[in-house]
Amino acid sequence: MRNTSSENLTPLTQNSFNQLPDARLQFIIKTFIAHLHGFARDTQITHAEWRAGLEFLHKASAITDESRSEFSLMSDVFGLSSLVDLLAMGTERATPGSNLGPFHTRGSKEVKSPANLLKDNEGEPVAFCGKVLDLNGKPIPNATVDFWQNADNGLYWQQDPNQPQDNLRCMLHVGDDGSFEIVTIRPKPYTIPMDGPVGALFVESKRSPWRPAHMHLIVEAPGYKTLVTEIFDEEDPYLDNDAVFGVREVLVAQYKKSTDSELLSRYKDIPNLLEVRLDLVLE
Repeated sequence: MRNTSSENLTPLTQNSFNQLPDARLQFIIKTFIAHLHGFARDTQITHAEWRAGLEFLHKASAITDESRSEFSLMSDVFGLSSLVDLLAMGTERATPGSNLGPFHTRGSKEVKSPANLLKDNEGEPVAFCGKVLDLNGKPIPNATVDFWQNADNGLYWQQDPNQPQDNLRCMLHVGDDGSFEIVTIRPKPYTIPMDGPVGALFVESKRSPWRPAHMHLIVEAPGYKTLVTEIFDEEDPYLDNDAVFGVREVLVAQYKKSTDSELLSRYKDIPNLLEVRLDLVLE
C-alpha cells in the first residue's frame, strides 16, 4: 500500500475487509465505507471539521449509559431511525413501526393483562386497550407488549430522580384472545434531551426540539416480526413537527371519556377515566 492515493484509497479500504466470514456484514461495511468516503469527497471536509465530528461522537459516548443512549437520539433526529422503520415495513396491513427512542430499557416487571400502572402518578388516567392480531385478524395469544412512557412532568424515570425505577412501564402478556389493557396516564409532549451534543446541535440549527405525546411499545410473538412503535395523541400540537419524524397517521389515536361499563366497573375508584383503543397487527 505504498502508493495509496485519494483515488485508490476507497477500494483498498473495502478490500481490507474481504476476509469477513459473514457476507451480509461484509456488504454493509464495504457500502458504508463507499458512502463515508463519498461524503468526505463531496464536502471536501477539512481537518478541523473532521476533528469536530470526532469530538461530537466522543461527547455522545460520554453521556451514554445503560438507560440513556445519545447515539439512539442522534439516529432519531437525523431521520435514520424513522427511515429504518419505514424500510422494514413489508405490508401496509401491519401496524407501522416508529422510533425506539433513547429511554428504553429491558427488564420491566412482567405482568398479565390487565395492568394498572397508575400508582402515585399525577395526570389524566387512561385505559389503553386493544388486541394483538395477525394479518388475517386472528388474535396472537402468546404475544408480549413491552410498554413505557413519560410521566405527567414530561420526564422518563431515567431523567427524574423523584420517579421510582421503571415508573409507567411493564412487560405485559396479552390474554388468550390477544387482548391487552393498560391503565396509565395520558402522556405529555416533551423536548428531546437537550443536555448533550445532539441538544447543542438543535440550539445551533434553531430546530424545534419537541416531540408529540406518545406511548412506546415493543410487541413480540414467536413467528412474527417484532414491532417497535409509538401511539400518538390526536390532540397534540406537535404532530406535524415531530423532532424525530416518528408520526404515522394510523398511529394517531383518539382519547375519549370511557363509556365501557365493564371497564368503568373494574376501575370504579378512578374518576374520569379516558380510553384509547387500537389494535396492533403483526406480520
